[in-house]
Amino acid sequence: MSAPFAPDLVEAARVSQAWPFEEARKLVARLEKHPKDEVLFETGYGPSGLPHIGTFGEVARTTMVRRAFEVLTDGKVRTRLIAFSDDMDGLRKVPDNVPNKDMLAQDLGKPLTQVRDPFGTHPSFGEHNNARLRAFLDAFGFEYEFASSTQYYKSGKFDAALLHMLARYDAVMKIMLPTFREERAASYSPFLPVHPRTGVVMQVPLEAHDAQKGTIAWKDPQTGETFETPVTGGHCKLQWKPDWAMRWYALKVDYEMAGKDLIDSVKLSGQIVRALGGVPPEGFNYELFLDENGQKISKSKGNGLTIEEWLTYASPESLAQFMFQKPTAAKRLYFDVIPRTVDDYLTFLDAYPRQPWKERLGNPVWHIHQGEPPQSEVLHHAGEGAAAGTTISFAMLLNLAAVANSEDPAVLWGFLRRYAPGAAPENHPRLDRLVGYAVAYFRDFVRLKKTYRAPDEVERGALQGVSDMLASLGENAGAEEIQSHLYDVARKIPRYQDFKAKTATPERPGVSNDFFSMLYRTLLGEERGPRFGSFAALYGVPETRKLIADALAGDLVRAHAAFLKSRGVEKPAA
Repeated sequence: MSAPFAPDLVEAARVSQAWPFEEARKLVARLEKHPKDEVLFETGYGPSGLPHIGTFGEVARTTMVRRAFEVLTDGKVRTRLIAFSDDMDGLRKVPDNVPNKDMLAQDLGKPLTQVRDPFGTHPSFGEHNNARLRAFLDAFGFEYEFASSTQYYKSGKFDAALLHMLARYDAVMKIMLPTFREERAASYSPFLPVHPRTGVVMQVPLEAHDAQKGTIAWKDPQTGETFETPVTGGHCKLQWKPDWAMRWYALKVDYEMAGKDLIDSVKLSGQIVRALGGVPPEGFNYELFLDENGQKISKSKGNGLTIEEWLTYASPESLAQFMFQKPTAAKRLYFDVIPRTVDDYLTFLDAYPRQPWKERLGNPVWHIHQGEPPQSEVLHHAGEGAAAGTTISFAMLLNLAAVANSEDPAVLWGFLRRYAPGAAPENHPRLDRLVGYAVAYFRDFVRLKKTYRAPDEVERGALQGVSDMLASLGENAGAEEIQSHLYDVARKIPRYQDFKAKTATPERPGVSNDFFSMLYRTLLGEERGPRFGSFAALYGVPETRKLIADALAGDLVRAHAAFLKSRGVEKPAA
């Protein structure tokens, strides 16, 4: 059990509207109806394939609910999280991404823990993938207990529940049969015997079932031979919906979430638990991920984004940030969401120390870091005096890479050290990783998509005004000073005046966002960008003036066109 939490934290948790606390309150209410000393959380995993981004999402979100529950109960109720592997399932088809496919084809139908490992590293294919799952979860620091379906079946851990289900066989069939077409219903059995000779998990109708003896009778469709098989000791397993229900019942699972595509399965399994005399777990159905075209992500299609791809360009914390936000809303999961998600995470991390408990518990970083988010890594510019420091955003690093046309992290660190002489990878390790991510993302996505345009006459005057302003401020001007004077340049130009701005007056108009869009498009080749004062301070005042001069001379447009041509692209990527 956890140590008691600060009273202010517990009080804020009781009224927090963050979804993990709303979910955790379901568990508090459940305990009031069904008191117990321990709350069990579960996530399920099918080991016929490797862990994927959905696996991460489910364990991360469940962990968030677990921590929220611990705070609500002031650490007085013990909690456990089981990562359950359905490794006794029969291998239905040979995966495309494994070696020795012919060998696997010979083992079709056998439990995954009886299928030979095509990689040759473990006693079975199921154990190979289980090891990958555990390494995957361990790499992210999840606190969990691993559970193997094969071990639970064969050890007798499920025996009592299996015998109980056999005794309630008719009630289970009454729930399941209406969900099938007539042909399937005629042959359906919740119990799947393991063939005593071939080891195959048999999909066969039952000839008889005997609750007193604890056995089922069935006929081998190939030989016509009849067998009587105990339902205990790993001699048979259950179809997956009854299996899910049996597991909930046997282990007394209190919480398990599932994807929206499993809503009907959750309902059916819940009905079976009730038929067994148990209480289905709490939980919710999260929305599925979509690709950039709004299509459901599918492992077989290969659309969308893999966890390996995300972690090439961004941190695990940013992925957890993506999982935290609106889990019941469909979200597009593709490369373009990475920069915004990273910067959202950094913004929340930066805000956390200044927030009262109520706001902290709505801040994703509290949930991502299980109540102990790290301090932001900031850079201190000599010209900013006692300022709190600047958090370097992913967008800022991408734009630095863009203007330098560099895929070398050392080049970006050169800018960072000039801005803040004490900065170094050794004392800013998370920033150093961010630099690496930004360089990789720039190399693979940003550079080809940039679209520079030449400024028109009004824009040329505005750009020259910005350059002259920077010259007047000097090389050591800070971000806030530059940003303030940018507004002064823009508000003198009719095109960029905004008289509807909150503090605008006829004598002192506001500044339209069109001004900053113009800067991004002409200087950075982007539709949007970071706060321009921060960018100019970080990139350097002389360098920013040189960038403006190159834009006015048409050099940026010509250089990018030459780069695209060198890559075999005749026009900017859409």
